[in-house]
Amino acid sequence: MSELTPEQPHPAVLELARLRAGLTVGLTVEQSARLQGATPEELAADATAFATELGAANPAPPSPLSGGNQGPDVATVGAVAAGAALYRAKHGLDDDGRRPAPTSGRNPFQTTTYNMENR
Repeated sequence: MSELTPEQPHPAVLELARLRAGLTVGLTVEQSARLQGATPEELAADATAFATELGAANPAPPSPLSGGNQGPDVATVGAVAAGAALYRAKHGLDDDGRRPAPTSGRNPFQTTTYNMENR
């Protein structure tokens, strides 16, 4: 392994500068690996020249990915009210968004903490 001098940048720093220069002008990572230069300015100039030769200079920025698959039940609903009704039906909620009271005839707040025995 060769000794590094202050004039020579660390290989990792040079690789990062190479990637930044290439990605700035629209080159892929593989194309950016072919750039040559010892300083970020030299790499940027080489990247611009290489991108011009390839016809890839200043490409349109990629569109941001957002949304995605909304699920099969949301796409077929068509309205917010219908989606809310579907959610309430799926989760067993009343129209006002509350869980219905149990209809088993017992007090839902009753707790059984002890038993009384008759002797």
